[in-house]
Amino acid sequence: MTSISIKSKAIASGVVRDPDVVREELRESMHHCRLGTLNLFESMDDATFRCLVHPDFSPVGWHLGHIGFTEGLWLLERGAGIAPLFPQYRQLMAQDGLPKHQRVELPPLPEILDYISAVRSQVFAYLKTADLEKQERIWRFILQHESQHTETIAFVLQLQKWAMGKGEEAIGDASELPTQGVPIPAGEFWFGSDGPDALDNEQSPQRLYLPDYTIDPYPVTCEQYRQFIQCGGYQTRDWWSKAGWDWLQGAQVTQPLYWREELAFNHHPVCGVSYYEAEAYTRFVGKRLPTEAEWEKAACWDPVTQTPRIYPWGDEFPTGDRCNHDNQQAQTTPVNRYPQGVSAYGCYDMMGNVWEWTSSWFAPYPGFKPYPYPGYSQTYFDQQHRVLRGSSWATRPWAMRGSFRNWYHPWMRQILAGFRCAGGSD
Repeated sequence: MTSISIKSKAIASGVVRDPDVVREELRESMHHCRLGTLNLFESMDDATFRCLVHPDFSPVGWHLGHIGFTEGLWLLERGAGIAPLFPQYRQLMAQDGLPKHQRVELPPLPEILDYISAVRSQVFAYLKTADLEKQERIWRFILQHESQHTETIAFVLQLQKWAMGKGEEAIGDASELPTQGVPIPAGEFWFGSDGPDALDNEQSPQRLYLPDYTIDPYPVTCEQYRQFIQCGGYQTRDWWSKAGWDWLQGAQVTQPLYWREELAFNHHPVCGVSYYEAEAYTRFVGKRLPTEAEWEKAACWDPVTQTPRIYPWGDEFPTGDRCNHDNQQAQTTPVNRYPQGVSAYGCYDMMGNVWEWTSSWFAPYPGFKPYPYPGYSQTYFDQQHRVLRGSSWATRPWAMRGSFRNWYHPWMRQILAGFRCAGGSD
């Protein structure tokens, strides 16, 4: 992805720029994003295209069509005032159109590809004249919307592989990993974002004080998590919260969803754990999960300049030598593989590889205003969803930044999630 323009500090801070520069950047980004989306569907058979592998996740073919539908809805219908190009797809492809189990009745892949291509042609035609001083935010929202659904497609395909007993070969690393926590001194930092990329739940930025704490330099590895399994972690009530233990009795699991026993995976992050499993492990080792504020400070605050970074390494757009993302490896990698992506405090893998559970409930920041519709974030401010931070090996670069917030029910294991431990003040 090195051909993509570098993302500057000016973009992140909302500085007004030449609309023609914004126009070209959006076109380039949307083009590259779409290439990555289509790459996931190369040589895909019809059964895979319409398979409902899990009741909580729509078939990958539906996600592809929904990408086109949403782009047309917000940019063409509501932005340009153009009538729907394919009204027959509205009920099928809308988020609230049909229940997931009915979304398997899809047109064939070539027809969906023609649909999203036709929408994109009209979108790019409109982009030439769109008032980006007023509309840039919705265009960036749509770019991220495709990025997020592409990640869902990637992990649904991963679920299908695992359902068939297929896994990937480990990318090994024999070096030793230090386990001592990284000290984060007490002090204030900027939390959140108000840049044009920022989603409604990231706003508004706030100055926040945190007491000192420690955070592990790496996500918890398979080697570390194996000790929890071997010591009876899934059978020992003491490590689990009441909600976690109740979930475990129903789930009847004894290891992470994407667990690999081979020692070659020792330095890969554990992947496919619920919040409850992550929480139980931290109790087992006498630590805890970080809050999302602690995670963001450790990831993106520069204590020397006293300024936030967009990414752990700085403000340069994500590339393949800084983190495992954008389906470039299509699996996890050793947690110490990307020294160029280390944060100012010395934390590795805070972008890419696996999402990381935090102890925080998903809740609005002060000054929250819903965008582009109330249900995007606001519906989930229900004290039922925990926040995850970072990104995974399947996350597209347009949906990656230190302030980005992901959220899921604490029992979800199908997402590409791991965690790291914290200690000290909470």
